[in-house]
Amino acid sequence: MEQAKTIKVENDSQLRRCLAVRREVFILGQNVPEEREVDDYDRIGSDATHRLLLFGDADAAAGRYVPYADGAVKMQRIAVRSAYRGKGLGRILMETLEEAARLDGFERSVLDSQCHAEAFYRSLGYRTIPGEPFEDAGILHVRMEKDLR
Repeated sequence: MEQAKTIKVENDSQLRRCLAVRREVFILGQNVPEEREVDDYDRIGSDATHRLLLFGDADAAAGRYVPYADGAVKMQRIAVRSAYRGKGLGRILMETLEEAARLDGFERSVLDSQCHAEAFYRSLGYRTIPGEPFEDAGILHVRMEKDLR
């Protein structure tokens, strides 16, 4: 059976691989404009911590977190290629990101979930913050949070 493995992104080559996963999921798959998808955190040396998830030899998923406020991080750009969905890889990626954030001293995680993914994040222990869904890049989202302590 193929194994999932996450790697901490530490060079431009690894970062380009993350961006390729995100391009497939968000830009090509969900029509998110590239200028909305790629930002200043998408460079080595930024405040973002990126992870790439491999399944066998394939780049299957990617995600990042950035410092947010009050001891929190914001999980962002959580992407699993369609061919690898339903294998628990999103959960592995999120657990890896959360553990890294804990080790970095963060106490809380915040994220903006696409509404269709809200139940997935709830299954990981996230709570929806009360309020109306909001649009980001033409897609409805809700704000969610989780205590990392």
